[in-house]
Amino acid sequence: MDDSTGTRTINAAVAVVRVGHPRRLALVTVLSFEALSVGMTGSGSGSGPDSGTETDALSVTIVDGYVDEPAHFGVPPYISTYPRYTAGALVDAGVPREQITYHTIDGLRDDPDRWRAVDDADLMIYLGGMTVPGKYVGGTPAEPDEVRKLAWTASGTSLMGGPVKFGVGDENAGATETERQDLDFDFVAKGDVEAAVHDLVESGFEGFNNRMRDIDEVSRWAQAGAFIVEQHPNHPEYLIAELETSRGCAYRCSFCTEPLYGNPSFRPPPTVVGEVDALADYGVKHFRIGRQADILAYGGDGEAPNPDALRQLYSGIREVAPNLETLHLDNMNPITIVNWPEKSREGIRIIAEHNTPGDTAAFGLESADPVVQEENNLNVTAEECFEAVRIVNEEAGWRPGGSDDPTVDATTGDAHPRRLPKLLPGINLLHGLKGEREETYRHNREFLQRVYDEGYMLRRVNIRQVMSFDGTDMSDTGAEIANEHKKLFKRYKQQVREEIDNPMLERVVPPGTVLSDVHLEYHQDGRTFGRQLGTYPLLVGIPGERELGRTIDVAVVDHGYRSATGVPYPLDLNGASMDELTAIPGVGDRTAGDIVVNRPYESVTDAGLETAIELDEFVTTRPFEHAD
Repeated sequence: MDDSTGTRTINAAVAVVRVGHPRRLALVTVLSFEALSVGMTGSGSGSGPDSGTETDALSVTIVDGYVDEPAHFGVPPYISTYPRYTAGALVDAGVPREQITYHTIDGLRDDPDRWRAVDDADLMIYLGGMTVPGKYVGGTPAEPDEVRKLAWTASGTSLMGGPVKFGVGDENAGATETERQDLDFDFVAKGDVEAAVHDLVESGFEGFNNRMRDIDEVSRWAQAGAFIVEQHPNHPEYLIAELETSRGCAYRCSFCTEPLYGNPSFRPPPTVVGEVDALADYGVKHFRIGRQADILAYGGDGEAPNPDALRQLYSGIREVAPNLETLHLDNMNPITIVNWPEKSREGIRIIAEHNTPGDTAAFGLESADPVVQEENNLNVTAEECFEAVRIVNEEAGWRPGGSDDPTVDATTGDAHPRRLPKLLPGINLLHGLKGEREETYRHNREFLQRVYDEGYMLRRVNIRQVMSFDGTDMSDTGAEIANEHKKLFKRYKQQVREEIDNPMLERVVPPGTVLSDVHLEYHQDGRTFGRQLGTYPLLVGIPGERELGRTIDVAVVDHGYRSATGVPYPLDLNGASMDELTAIPGVGDRTAGDIVVNRPYESVTDAGLETAIELDEFVTTRPFEHAD
């Protein structure tokens, strides 16, 4: 190109790259990365925006197609580690921040003009992959056809990475085969995508490889890439950053992709705390320590708890982000609690001391059937999982400000609105595993019923069907068993929703429970639905169509199978609408009409309402304001 035209000069080379069909070759014009490595040394510590190399002119577009792994989540409102670490690796290799553009797949769908960034970039990086099935409210993961479109649209070099390397089906659903079809990218990072990006930019084509990054690299890249959150469409108010403490797993369940990362490798507490500090500087207030197979094993030998490491981690996060609004976790292995009960109790108490209410520890029971447990190398029995449920309830099932809150004087307990419990277990059940039979469904129902009957709480029960990935023990069986049991699975799932989920939800979130900062997301059937930010947040429907994107405090008044009905907190009898009043159980149209006609009231008692729930916990009467 001629510099006099105002366009930058690019040293280009024509490379033969295998794309699309394995027997088809195409000539692709690509940036000459060899020139970019001039003056760079070692791990990239000598590179940067002022290094004088051609990385200064390199334009990069990162497209986030979202991820969902057994120990990693990145569907909005979550942002995973992948785009942040990739951005940090690019900066470490010498690419200036202003040359890095980040888009979510939903952002490309909403604004077709954003596809220009895909087309114009010298390097386009796609990040995505779903290795567990799920249903999502905040965003829609990229489908294979969209991923192919990204590769074909990119005029520069294209690279794909993330858990998509394990495979991709025709849809993001359970009971599917996931053998990866060729998605037409120039490069597929079969190791760590951030390491591949760093090496490709620093050393050119010959530098590309499938290596894994080390602790020092991820510690640098995690902080250097924090700036990318500002380009997320949910930033800053409705964005929660997934934090990685470790990867890999000491156990080898047949279906799971996490062991493919190897044995657990832990990041030291100061590196995670430093990442939180950097993210907080860019306006992030919501965090989830979700990228690990077992939070209790953090900082130990991969199996036994290390309470001291947990204390350093949690207290350090609170110190650098004192104004955080969410601090949750995800995975906790119940076998750790059973094998090391006292150390686990101490670790759970540390977590409950520092986290925010509504936290959930996902327990990978997967199946209560001993036959399925044996054939799939599952590491916890139903009896052991029940014991773990009991311990978490005892140590962390208290409500802030309640009479059971260990941090307040018992005589002043219950002086505050009822809140969600600090930390509860959630149960993961997986169907379609080897050895599954009709009795498997009975074993699972009996386990859940026992938890309920003995008075304990579960925040949620996650029931799904297996996805089969190459490299796992399930690859030989595939999704055959799951498909054979589709009808049985559907009946059983509905039964659990009706007989367990509904009464359990009422126990966890009794009427009058206050959910603070509920983000209003969508309208349906004359109601507005929203959720708090956090791990497995409760979906709550509020009467009326309210302005979306806002946050309000909500008091729960009724329950469904997986969601609740709420009203604004506090609900003012002198200003409440008919829909809000009739949402209260026991208040019908006639009673609500009488309340409206006879307003104003000096107190809630003056209204003479007779309901099965305590109105004083969430209803008030504000002075009636007359028009001038």
